[in-house]
Amino acid sequence: MSDFRGSHLVDPQLVPLLGILPKEFTADNLDALRQPFPAMPLPEELLAATTLEERTIPGLDGEPDVRLVLIRPKTLPANAPAVLNFHGGGYLIGRAEMSEASQRPIAQKLDCLIVNVDYRLAPENPYPAQINDGYAALKWLFENAADLGVDATRIGVMGDSAGGGLAAAMALLARDKGEYKLAFQYLVYPMLDDRTCTSSDPHPYAGEVGWNNNSNRFGWSALLGHEPGKDGVSPYAAPARAEDLSGLPPTFIMTAALDLFVEENFEYARRLLRAGVPTDFHCYPGAIHGFYSIPGSVVSGRAVAEGHGALARFFGA
Repeated sequence: MSDFRGSHLVDPQLVPLLGILPKEFTADNLDALRQPFPAMPLPEELLAATTLEERTIPGLDGEPDVRLVLIRPKTLPANAPAVLNFHGGGYLIGRAEMSEASQRPIAQKLDCLIVNVDYRLAPENPYPAQINDGYAALKWLFENAADLGVDATRIGVMGDSAGGGLAAAMALLARDKGEYKLAFQYLVYPMLDDRTCTSSDPHPYAGEVGWNNNSNRFGWSALLGHEPGKDGVSPYAAPARAEDLSGLPPTFIMTAALDLFVEENFEYARRLLRAGVPTDFHCYPGAIHGFYSIPGSVVSGRAVAEGHGALARFFGA
């Protein structure tokens, strides 16, 4: 994994990742990739200061129940902010608790509630299963904000990779339905545009590791139920398809310079800015897809610190 075209551009501290990241997602290895990763050991003081709780809520009318994982400080202040989070995994793999190691510190430091959605996975459950699960969770969070100790004016959405795409779709859907007003969207290398799979001018260096174009085509095909790039794809499946981005909440986007999604992330940020949406955009040189979740490098540490700063600003801290 060290001799691909852009290998000389990878941050040296991230090179060890290249041997452990999946080379490609396929129908043949999907079951193996869905096996849970070993849990990252967490400091005892962090476990003592925060809690993790599972809940099951009703789905939308006629839809299955939705499993949630709530992470919060042991003592949540009154009228606390909250984040509805969607995990990554290309819409193919992942579970709600997979970001526990990165979310417990957020809950502790920023005194917030994080609600993780265990949305249904493709290809067994194509679009709109994921957006329906997400909206059921959004509805539950807003309608139970007082009982949860949450300030309903400080609820936002967050996600990474496919989860970032789902968070962006949730922001679009919430805007269009007009039932609940989001305070922000926080997107980490979001998966936004199925047309990236069919580009006639692909990035010459990005997307070689972590999540490549073949994996992207597989993920989008699984989600959509057909080949990506066709006309008529809903913006609630592929947010880059939305014609109008005005009226969306303040936005934080971070991406990696060597990520397959880097150009679609740049383009989405550009369009948000042109639509009058306050947008904070960060691109990290030498970084690859997934780097944000891997501790130990200067670039990931910087990204985490800047991300926490953005959340603090959104929360009004």
